[in-house]
Amino acid sequence: MNPLNKHNKGILFIDKPSGRSSFSIVAEVRRKLDIKKVGHAGTLDPFATGLLIILVGKENTKKAAAFLGKNKTYEATIDLSSTSTTGDPEGEIVKVSCQPPSQEEIVNVLKQFEGEQLQKPHMFSAVKIKGERAYKLAREGKQPEIEPKKIIIYKLDFISYNFPFLRIKTKVSSGTYIRVLAEDIGKALYCGGYLTELRRTSIGEFKIEEAISPDDIK
Repeated sequence: MNPLNKHNKGILFIDKPSGRSSFSIVAEVRRKLDIKKVGHAGTLDPFATGLLIILVGKENTKKAAAFLGKNKTYEATIDLSSTSTTGDPEGEIVKVSCQPPSQEEIVNVLKQFEGEQLQKPHMFSAVKIKGERAYKLAREGKQPEIEPKKIIIYKLDFISYNFPFLRIKTKVSSGTYIRVLAEDIGKALYCGGYLTELRRTSIGEFKIEEAISPDDIK
C-alpha cells in the first residue's frame, strides 16, 4: 500500500502507539521508505498516543511551521489522587489526600478553564531557557524560570468520572500543555492531578481517522 495521504502527497498521518517516541516513528518512516529527509509536525510524548503528522521529503519538511500553529484536540485521563514530578506517568508519583469531588463540581471547574489565558510551560518540557531545554535543567535539580505564554482553550468537555480517574476532551491552541492543564484542574479541585493517558485526535483539519499504524507503512 502507499502510506502517503492521497490528498497530501508527502504527508503521512500516523496513529502513534504508547511507549514510542516521535523520533522513533520518524526513523522508521525514513528506513521503510528509504528517504533521508523526514520530519514531524509536532511531537507527542512517549506515553501519549494519537495523530502524528510525518513530513516526507525536503520540500515537505519545510512546511512544518504551517502544521505547528494549528489548533489541536486531545482526549485525556487525569488521576486526581496523585501528583507527578513530570505531570505524566514517567515522573515520581506521590499520593495526596483528597476529598473526591462530585461530578457537578468537576463540570463547573472545567468551564472555568475555557478561554484565553496565560499558561506556564511545564518545567519538564522542551521549551528552551537561555539555550537549554527546561527538562534538562529540571533533571539536574534546577528550578528553571519559565515565562508564561498566551494560550486558548476553546473547549473543555467532561467525558466520564470514576474517582480518581477523570476523562476529558479538549480543543486548544498550539503551544498548550495538557500536562499543565491536568495539574491545574487537580489544584482547582483541591486534589492531585497528573495525566495517565493522552491521545491527540486532531491537528487542525486533520483527524485521527485518517491515520494508519506504523506497522502499515510499506
